[in-house]
Amino acid sequence: MNIPQDLKYTKDHEWVRIDGDVAKVGITEFAQSELGDIVYVEIETEGETLANEEVFGSIEAVKTVSDLFMPVSGEITSFNDALEGSPETVNSDPYGEGWMVKITMSDASQAEALLSADQYTELLGK
Repeated sequence: MNIPQDLKYTKDHEWVRIDGDVAKVGITEFAQSELGDIVYVEIETEGETLANEEVFGSIEAVKTVSDLFMPVSGEITSFNDALEGSPETVNSDPYGEGWMVKITMSDASQAEALLSADQYTELLGK
């Protein structure tokens, strides 16, 4: 299981890459493997400011639909448009081209509450 050390994680199996006050967000390799073949990513909150843990979209796999939760409060400034035509990219490259949104954080200190790679590994029981 690939759990990059340079990322932060949530208990909801999302990864977060922090760059200044911008957070790039996607789902982890574990999450995509549990969901199975991803067929649709729906993000209708671009341009909106949402609170930490609010639902910002959903991800649909062949057998299930899962909500996506804000890892930090802030404005969703962009959505990975490539996922509209190729949602399976989340399966093949969850930490790279399969990213979902970029958020301009309203409170960067919230990132400190996210899990480290080691803490996330422990959460998974690995």
